[in-house]
Amino acid sequence: MFLAGLAGTLCVLRRAKAEPAANPALNVVVTGGHPGDPEYGCGGTVARYTRRGHRVTLLYLNRGEDPHQGKTGCAAAANRETPRVHEAMEACRILGARAMFDRQCNGDAIVDNAHYAAFTELLTNLKPDVIFSQWPIDNHPDHRAISTLTLEAWNSQGRKAALYFYEVSDGLDTLMFAPTDYVDITETEPLKRQACYAHASQQPDYFYALQSHVSAFRGIEAGYRQAEAYVRHVRSRPGLLP
Repeated sequence: MFLAGLAGTLCVLRRAKAEPAANPALNVVVTGGHPGDPEYGCGGTVARYTRRGHRVTLLYLNRGEDPHQGKTGCAAAANRETPRVHEAMEACRILGARAMFDRQCNGDAIVDNAHYAAFTELLTNLKPDVIFSQWPIDNHPDHRAISTLTLEAWNSQGRKAALYFYEVSDGLDTLMFAPTDYVDITETEPLKRQACYAHASQQPDYFYALQSHVSAFRGIEAGYRQAEAYVRHVRSRPGLLP
């Protein structure tokens, strides 16, 4: 019942030279609580995937409507493209990804059996080989909700895909994050920056500076100039990071 209102738009990468995929193309899904979360946490990794010919979908839990408008604003956003939807589409175009939106409400995420079932159906239809989601110990409840929904869907699918958790705005959002895996984003960081700055309504001067400190520190840890870090689920298949 939640699938009817979903929208997806294929975005073409125009700012990075595509490279041939060394292996068969993967379906990669990055789930996030809001437009912007996947870009900030995984933008460099997404660009690495798409440059290698893999298919990436950024799946947002909501459309980033004003949470102060409550259910009225959420219902209106489901029937029209909000400014944050346009920002997400532009970010996807830059990264070479596809944008999709679930029908949950910004700031009012629901995690129950009905939403578990609907989200599992949605994720199953995308046939992911690799899934990234937000860390379950985040300060924002929408981040925790998408993490829980994604984990339940992954379990229901028999844990066939690789599953990784990502970090955003450490200290403000993500807490207690101890990475197991790293991706070198030195070459793709400029694309990540463009994608994050596409979310012009979300104070990118402030939040991207914060996220840059995170990627610089993760780079120091991993021996790169810039890196994105992940926690791989202990029962996840390894070896599918770009």
